[in-house]
Amino acid sequence: MLPTKCIFVLIVNYYREIYRYTFKYKGLALLVVLCNLLFVIFNLLSLVLFIPVLQLIFRDPSEMAPVSRPILNSPFSLFEYTKDYYNYFMYELVQNDPKQALMFVCVSVFVAFFLKNLFRYGAVWYQSELRMAVVRDVRDSLFYKALILPLSYYSNERKGDLMARMNSDVGEIEIAVVSLLELIFREPIAIIINVVSLIYLSPQLTFVSFFLLPISAFVISRIGKSLKRTAKKGQEQMGFLFSAMEEGLSGIRIIKAFNAIPSFFDNFKILNLKHQKLVTKAFRKKDLSPLLNEVLGAGVMLCLVWFGGKMILDSDSDALSGEIFITFVIVFSQLLRPIQSVSNNMANMTRAQASQDRINEILNADERIIEKENAKSVASFEEELVYEGVSFKYGDEYVLKDINLKVRKGATIAIVGESGSGKSTMMDLLPRFYDVTDGRILLDGNDLRDLKIMDLRGLIGIVSQESILFNLSVKDNIAFGDPNPNMARVVEAAKIANALEFIEALENGHDTIIGERGNKLSGGQKQRLSIARAIYKDPKILILDEATSALDTESEKLVQEALEQIMKNRTSLVIAHRLSTIKNADEIIVLSKGEIIERGNHEGLLKNQGAYYKFCVLQGLVG
Repeated sequence: MLPTKCIFVLIVNYYREIYRYTFKYKGLALLVVLCNLLFVIFNLLSLVLFIPVLQLIFRDPSEMAPVSRPILNSPFSLFEYTKDYYNYFMYELVQNDPKQALMFVCVSVFVAFFLKNLFRYGAVWYQSELRMAVVRDVRDSLFYKALILPLSYYSNERKGDLMARMNSDVGEIEIAVVSLLELIFREPIAIIINVVSLIYLSPQLTFVSFFLLPISAFVISRIGKSLKRTAKKGQEQMGFLFSAMEEGLSGIRIIKAFNAIPSFFDNFKILNLKHQKLVTKAFRKKDLSPLLNEVLGAGVMLCLVWFGGKMILDSDSDALSGEIFITFVIVFSQLLRPIQSVSNNMANMTRAQASQDRINEILNADERIIEKENAKSVASFEEELVYEGVSFKYGDEYVLKDINLKVRKGATIAIVGESGSGKSTMMDLLPRFYDVTDGRILLDGNDLRDLKIMDLRGLIGIVSQESILFNLSVKDNIAFGDPNPNMARVVEAAKIANALEFIEALENGHDTIIGERGNKLSGGQKQRLSIARAIYKDPKILILDEATSALDTESEKLVQEALEQIMKNRTSLVIAHRLSTIKNADEIIVLSKGEIIERGNHEGLLKNQGAYYKFCVLQGLVG
């Protein structure tokens, strides 16, 4: 269990974080604070202005003690002067025409109520823009961080959980922004103004109320501690729920094919039920706070009514008149509102604290792939690419061990091996999706870790085994990453990739939206579009990771011919299971369990009759 001092520091740091989000927009925040302050002032005035009405009702004008015209002696006595002048003005008005005085008070109270609500709406007006600006910023930061985190992060984390943090957790921060402004800049001011007014009206009754109110605060604080624990569990369960949704929608084809709808849905129902129970529990605890506050407040109010009524009945003096007592009770009832709001806002802040912790887990996650402060710019590839004693491991297990490889500019290097031998990992090190564990990779003599990441990736084009496309037009997918696509280049890239014919047959040609993940296209069409995207980029280094695996025989032949043409002018690294596509490679690397076990050209490796030869036999390339 954390000591009290540590807990206090954590809470202060959390409030400071929400404060920093909020006051990034100082103008909006200050307008909200100002409108809230004026709301509090006019809210009190709308109540205090009722005193003359009560005096008119409870007293005969002829029985009122004479009031002389006040004199302003110094600027420091402005408040006293204003109060005395108002009493003098009302006394004169009541003596001359009580009905006119009543009309004046009613109009004054109406104006005060109007201004009170006008400034309250003003606070809500500016608050709406402020809270959504903060939500936008936090979500922007989360999404950008998600984009720059290394691929290894996603092997350990659920995408659904990340989506939950961007959605429901960010929503809690939105509520916290509003709660913070009210908790620091509205409710304390309202409490202070109301307390000063109560002391002015009756110090004795105020003392009694201060003795009773802490009971309410103690009960609410006990609920708040329990609420945070439940809220965090609820947010974590929401992550599991989002993951189940994402998996179900992404794998709908397989779920249907294997008649797994009942079992998958049953698993989802279990997760959803657990989430419902946690959130219900959190809502009950949150909603219990204001209800208890109201009940306890009513108890305090009745104690004051009894005590104040007893003072009036037992005293012959005017120490506490009927109208002053009623005004005290009205003002005290308004004191309960900001106190209750404080407890509600504290509950909101407690819930949001759990969400902020989850958001910070992403924002503070180790990026691992970090660009050096004075990284070198690189615009071309001139000589060679070198893997020098490269090893890499996930966790404690090595996936690559002591890889040594030189790739001359313009060469084609093929990498083959059984599944899980480390082929794709070896290629992922080149654009720095991961960093090497041991050794180094050199580009024209420069360690990749010394280069600017965007410059390095700008030299590399990738066609992966899985066709990853986006819910954009054909043109935007081919020119992906280019803010100003060149239509002539788009058409040429599509032509080389043998994609132009089917693109022109689409409903809107190059402007056709291809759906989420390109689901409006066939597997072969998607892969050809991926190849066209790489061709459009015109990279210096081309990585083909099973680039023709999703094509039918005819398309494979046509695309392979196109690939051979573009590979002549650039350095190419080809991962292939179909060995027929790499016969002409300058060098073939055979991997097994993360180590290079053979290397050479097609003919030489066949003569050795080693692992490569066995692969060729299995695929029917040799007798």
